[in-house]
Amino acid sequence: MIEFLSPVSESILDLLETLPPGTLGKQIRIHSKKGEIPNFKGVKFAILGIRENRSDVDFMGNDISFDQYRKAFYALYPGNWSYDIMDLGDIQKGESVEDTRFAAKQTISTLLKMEIIPLILGGGQDLAYGQYRAYDDLGKMVNVVNIDNRFDLGNADLPFSNKSYVGKMVVDQPYNLFNYSVLGYQSYFNSPEEISLMEKLYFDAYRLGEITSDISIVEPTLRDADIVTFDATSIKDSELSYSNSESPNGFDSREICAISRYAGISNRVSSFGIYEIGGTSTRASGAMLIAQILWYFIEGVNFRIKDDNFDDDNYFITYKVPIDDEVLTFKKSNRTERWWILLPFISNVNNKLKSRTLLPCTYGEYLGACNQEIPERWLKARHKNEV
Repeated sequence: MIEFLSPVSESILDLLETLPPGTLGKQIRIHSKKGEIPNFKGVKFAILGIRENRSDVDFMGNDISFDQYRKAFYALYPGNWSYDIMDLGDIQKGESVEDTRFAAKQTISTLLKMEIIPLILGGGQDLAYGQYRAYDDLGKMVNVVNIDNRFDLGNADLPFSNKSYVGKMVVDQPYNLFNYSVLGYQSYFNSPEEISLMEKLYFDAYRLGEITSDISIVEPTLRDADIVTFDATSIKDSELSYSNSESPNGFDSREICAISRYAGISNRVSSFGIYEIGGTSTRASGAMLIAQILWYFIEGVNFRIKDDNFDDDNYFITYKVPIDDEVLTFKKSNRTERWWILLPFISNVNNKLKSRTLLPCTYGEYLGACNQEIPERWLKARHKNEV
């Protein structure tokens, strides 16, 4: 891993001298000298920049830097956190984009095996493919949640781009992808063909308006995620003011920070990437917003509660709801009041999952089942499991 990493820049190291005591910059373990990584003992989070944007459809040959985001993040004060943070510095551009993705995969995979959560700052969002491939050696199916105004499916037969990398996740071996969800898509940015393909693959998609009407609907989806990727252009332009931002509509700063905290609270999320941040912010507040998104994710992780030990019935209330020929089994946590629905294991079909599993759901979906409405997430998960 160390061979891929460049230290944090001198300008950031100089900034440390001016920061007040107690700020994050005074507490983070920093890769400050080439080839010398600080001790990982007690580290839960690792900031990792990936300075690659050559697969961006709007690539103009510009180099990118994450200094402004580090400056903003280092200046914040931590919450009541019990975990340490390390800044590993950056992965520089390789000879090819494929080389950069390989370096990202290897570095992230090493961190995952150490049970350290990578906090990725990236250029083009095609780098999320490297984030996904880092799970190849972990031997399990994974769920990817993308906070984006586009599906980014594209044509898997065409070259990589930051708008067409998810198709590669679907068709490339090894087949690790169980579910892909998009939070905040905007219909006019997505072709009817892509919308239809999302439905045929039984993937989940929530419109921007659905989420802004009730931000809490994202919680079950994020609770079931292993990988969270976030396209910064899903934030409305007036909030971010980036040169590559294109839409007046999108999440506002409060909404995106709430989503980030939900991602952190999830006991399952093990990597978090913010992409499309290669453009220069016209205001310092844009960099500060990215820093606060990271802050809220870390805050969420520090408030994780283990409530998914389903072997102990003392921690749950079980509800069985008959619908037509099915009996749906719901479980409610006594500790957090979060809900799950059982996805049964059927022995005589080709299951992607090797045992029964419980899908996060909402209390509203339980009430719907009581009114003879089968939850859509249960139907999609069952179809995917048996395809």
